[in-house]
Amino acid sequence: MRTLTVAAAITALTGAALTGAASPAEAAPTVNMEAVVKAAMWDPYKSDQSVTPGSGDSVKLVEQALADKDLLDGKYVDGHFGTTTVTAYQEYQESLGHTGLAASGLPGKGSLTELGTGSYTLSAAITVGSKTTMDGKTVNTRTADMVKAAERRSGEDFTVTQGSYNAGGVGASGGTHDGGGAVDLSVRGLSDTDAAVKALREVGFAAWHRTESQGDWAAHIHAIAISDTDMSPEAQAQAGDYFEGRNGLANNGKDDGPQVTKVTWEEFQRG
Repeated sequence: MRTLTVAAAITALTGAALTGAASPAEAAPTVNMEAVVKAAMWDPYKSDQSVTPGSGDSVKLVEQALADKDLLDGKYVDGHFGTTTVTAYQEYQESLGHTGLAASGLPGKGSLTELGTGSYTLSAAITVGSKTTMDGKTVNTRTADMVKAAERRSGEDFTVTQGSYNAGGVGASGGTHDGGGAVDLSVRGLSDTDAAVKALREVGFAAWHRTESQGDWAAHIHAIAISDTDMSPEAQAQAGDYFEGRNGLANNGKDDGPQVTKVTWEEFQRG
């Protein structure tokens, strides 16, 4: 076994200092993107300032980076990704030249990485993938994988009747289909609609059975892929409602769907 003399050890440490090599104690902290995005989905719709479990440390690092750019007052560096942090993050996205849904205040991989330059590194990155189609409707590959997983879990065959990235094209949806992560599924031919909704929730969707009596639409299943970083603000609000036990409709009614442990797609895959 090779050992260093005291002199050699001092030389090695001095060399590391001169070359700028970081010691383990100096390593940059890590921001967990999954945790930050989950908080950004949930926190703005809470009635209090509570911190989303497992997200506080990562959110604080993001908030501190925003504060360092004079975009967020220091008193809001608290681990709660509320509306004030959303606004600050939106201003940061706009400073990078983003517009529209790319500057909604919902963190994406690119902007989180850029924000962390010199202050933190990023882990557990979320990728929604490229656009694809299901039943002729546009979705991203993350959403498609989630739908297929729910099909396997429920034993049902789903038909997508409305997809994602359909800006202004689904009037009754109130903008939820403008970005990514939103799908409507037909209830025709389903042997057990409740089991279908339950399976969708179990793989990471905020999903509800929408009936004709609830709005100007035919009966269908409406599903929002939690933590899809392409989703519209309206879809984000529905994800927040789901976490808060509401039905995602304008009446802010109680969630009428099957109760499950609320998870993201990434959490489901690990579990």
